[in-house]
Amino acid sequence: MSGSIRDILDEKLARFEKLEADMSDPDVLADGARMSATAREHGGLAKVAGRYREFSRLSDEIRQCQEMVELAEDADERDMAEAEMKTLREQRESIWEELLSLTVGGEDSHRTRCVMEIRAGTGGDEAALFARDLFEMYRRHAEQTGWKTEIMEASATEMGGFKEITITLEGEHVFRDLQYESGGHRVQRVPETETQGRVHTSAATVAVMPEPEDVEIDLKADDYRKDFFGASGPGGQHVNKTDSAVRLTHHESGIVVQCQDEKSQHKNLAKALRVLKARLYEKKREEEAAKQAAERKGLIGSGDRSQRIRTYNFPQNRLTDHRINLTLYKLDQIIAGDLSPVTEALINYDRDQLRGDMIE
Repeated sequence: MSGSIRDILDEKLARFEKLEADMSDPDVLADGARMSATAREHGGLAKVAGRYREFSRLSDEIRQCQEMVELAEDADERDMAEAEMKTLREQRESIWEELLSLTVGGEDSHRTRCVMEIRAGTGGDEAALFARDLFEMYRRHAEQTGWKTEIMEASATEMGGFKEITITLEGEHVFRDLQYESGGHRVQRVPETETQGRVHTSAATVAVMPEPEDVEIDLKADDYRKDFFGASGPGGQHVNKTDSAVRLTHHESGIVVQCQDEKSQHKNLAKALRVLKARLYEKKREEEAAKQAAERKGLIGSGDRSQRIRTYNFPQNRLTDHRINLTLYKLDQIIAGDLSPVTEALINYDRDQLRGDMIE
């Protein structure tokens, strides 16, 4: 395996073993919320940790067989060792394919919760409507996949679009699949307000961040400033006379998060804290990724929102993912929530890049 993939698997196994130890720690057992978060993360890592242990065991046995072949004093003994080594290699190769599926997508591929931010880009009202269409596409895909979704914050326009919207998603493989959506999305279509029938181009950006467990981000109350204010609706319409909306400003990073979707100040604060922790964890991931950029240059994109990753051409019913030169002429089905053909193509591309990295 290449160093980067070896590092990913080693880190996952080390994290799993740490969580395993934590689950028998009296301090963790006494804290219900911490125990729940620890158990959830432990469960998410259990399969890859188990298969990696098996992969390592088989690798050790293959090395032992190799030594037996080299030291064998007669042909029969050598033939038996070589036959055993062949069987072990086949078993290991099968587990390697499983590990590729479990590992593709990086260190956080096991995450079962993520935060998605969709923002309208260039194109005015049409860009805001496109941001809404992207949100609906992801929401429908989540329903079809069995994931849970929750709106954390939304800034709507009078035409029914979104200047920006933040949602959380929860379910198996949710971050592994959706992380490929991070980047710039471009739409080409005739807007509803266009009287001449001309095709317009507008854009939106998507950011997908893994949601860390509370035990992974040590966020104290004095690490950020809390501001409370009255919530408002589209066009500045006042919808809440109490100061239920919450804005959090993280002192060290300068990250600002606000939430006004709920009528309860307490619920808005809880949602804002979840988004802030996700952004802080994403910042940490980006810093680590920058250090390892050379090792990972073969994987898809960077997830940078400034990078244009996809074009949605409505007149031709065409979707193009520019990272892997994928073109599909079923945009109507994809916008309706059937995102799987795109997701599977991206995952398979990453898997193919990693497939040749098995040692020996």
